[in-house]
Amino acid sequence: MRVFCRFTTYNIMAAELSSSLPVRTSKQADLHPLAPLTADEIRAAASIVQSQWPTGSDLHYKTITLEEPAKAETVPFLEAEHSGKQLTTINRRALVTYYLRRTNKFHEAIVNLTQQTIESNVRLGPNVHAPGDGEEIMAIERIALEDEGVQAEIAKLKLPEGSSIVVDPWIYGSDGINDDDRMWQTFMYMRDPQNSGEADSNHYALPLSISPVVSSESMKVIRIDHLPTGKDSTIKEPQPWTPKPANEYIPEAQALRTDLKPLNVVQPEGASFSATQQGTSNIIEWQKWSFRVGFNQREGMVLYDVRYDGRNLFYRLSLSDMNIPYADPRHPFHKKSAFDLGDAGAGVMANNLKLGCDCLGSIHYLSAVLSDDKGEPMDMPNVVCIHEQDGGIGWKHTNYRTGRAAVVRNRELVLQSIITVANYEYILAFQFNQAGEVDYEVRATGILSTQPIDEGLEVPWGTVVHPGVLAAHHQHIFSLRVDPMIDGYQNRLVYDEALPMPRSDFNPHGTGYFSKETLCETSGGYDVDVSKNQVYKIQNAGVRNAVNNKPVAYKIHAPPFQKIISDTESFNYKRAEFSDRNIYAVKYRDGELFAGGKYTNQSRGGTGVRSWANRKENIVDDDLVVFVQFGINH
Repeated sequence: MRVFCRFTTYNIMAAELSSSLPVRTSKQADLHPLAPLTADEIRAAASIVQSQWPTGSDLHYKTITLEEPAKAETVPFLEAEHSGKQLTTINRRALVTYYLRRTNKFHEAIVNLTQQTIESNVRLGPNVHAPGDGEEIMAIERIALEDEGVQAEIAKLKLPEGSSIVVDPWIYGSDGINDDDRMWQTFMYMRDPQNSGEADSNHYALPLSISPVVSSESMKVIRIDHLPTGKDSTIKEPQPWTPKPANEYIPEAQALRTDLKPLNVVQPEGASFSATQQGTSNIIEWQKWSFRVGFNQREGMVLYDVRYDGRNLFYRLSLSDMNIPYADPRHPFHKKSAFDLGDAGAGVMANNLKLGCDCLGSIHYLSAVLSDDKGEPMDMPNVVCIHEQDGGIGWKHTNYRTGRAAVVRNRELVLQSIITVANYEYILAFQFNQAGEVDYEVRATGILSTQPIDEGLEVPWGTVVHPGVLAAHHQHIFSLRVDPMIDGYQNRLVYDEALPMPRSDFNPHGTGYFSKETLCETSGGYDVDVSKNQVYKIQNAGVRNAVNNKPVAYKIHAPPFQKIISDTESFNYKRAEFSDRNIYAVKYRDGELFAGGKYTNQSRGGTGVRSWANRKENIVDDDLVVFVQFGINH
């Protein structure tokens, strides 16, 4: 499944690598203000926070990441940087979130790394919870599986001797029923009993009906749910297991085709882009494009200071949020509404792309450093791959009189990251081309989240994908955050639509139509009416195209999608504040990066882009931010 969000120019135009790829290291006396934290900075931030507590206090660090400087500070720095002027000094800061281990006491601190001081350190309020982390998830798996009550329930299944059980911990979700404390809802599966020693056996083909709930505070099982497996919410006691076929995905478990010949992507002279490493960030230059690549725990790839031929285009581009609400209305499935960035993180879940055939051609890899639960640096090797690809025909015309064809190929520069969130993989890619366009592409792959269903049944909220296995329908709703600087920082949002002309002496046959432009004056949510061919543009009214004197602009091409189906009173709707509109446009404020709110785990809503948009602030010829939504439903 592939979905695109494309930005096209509109009246604006007048690691391991190929040996020939220009890769440079730039020496800077100080780290760039937008560069991710170094390993030493992560350790320093943790140490400064630890010093605020009595000796021996056990802190469970959730995030130690760059606290980006105020835009009002950063913009003059960037402009001075590009003009060769004297650079100002901007203090480096870290955002640190943490628990007192084995408690629900969640804290947020801002550490001034330049001054080696702590600027704030507060305990966050109720219903504000941190995402999961790798160590915690592995611990939850062990706790759920080793619990005596859970083992007693498993025994009722009378599984074959030597069977291997696998546990998938899920963020608990929200329904307002006894869910103030931070918890985990776990789902249980088994490996093929005929091959239980295979660690990569597809356990999603053999789901079980037992679902333990684990407290994050006590780290104990506090409840054991049993999953409904029929057409209604009826719960049945675990029944003895009946043999079911396996369904393996690993190559050695299935016959592979032998009729394919090699397809090689070869660039004898190497790639055409350059990568300049500046500390923990990288500057990429290709075909008049230039931008800085950062990487953080939540968003993964972030692009800063995107320019074309020296002209300002985007201050910051990133995938801001995603929400995956499921269709099954029964407990506990009604709470399955994952925020894979806010609940887990596109950075911390990123794959090492050097381990497979994820990228082809002359490849350059970028690595990152994140933090672990103990406040130590955690190396993330090869989390971004950069390469060129052929995007088909870019433009063609044939003069039918002479038969001569003129054709050019569309070469693209791709920055790709792949994340694994339990069963799902997302391929996330920024794509730049030679026509000044930017695409953001999401491909959903991996394996569906499965649950047991009684043999022979069908239900309207899911599809039977294997004997006794149901994959519930669900939506994937993505929000791309676009912080524009189209030829400057005073931009506006407009939309064009095609409308029919009324019949008149000028239009006697009723065939005429015209394009009308409408200005979006205040922050709010906006929808795309495909029946009128509505299309949104981010303009700079103060800069004009030399040919037609229209404002320079970038046009947003976002595919239509079904907005969140959950009703407006549901927790799903309240929490996923970006999911109900094609476009949200807001006035810029520092720190407002995440469309679903800063903390999505068991959230209640009210802290995301819908709330910001409701301020109804002026966004005409101002510093605005546009959140573009797109998605799939399957």
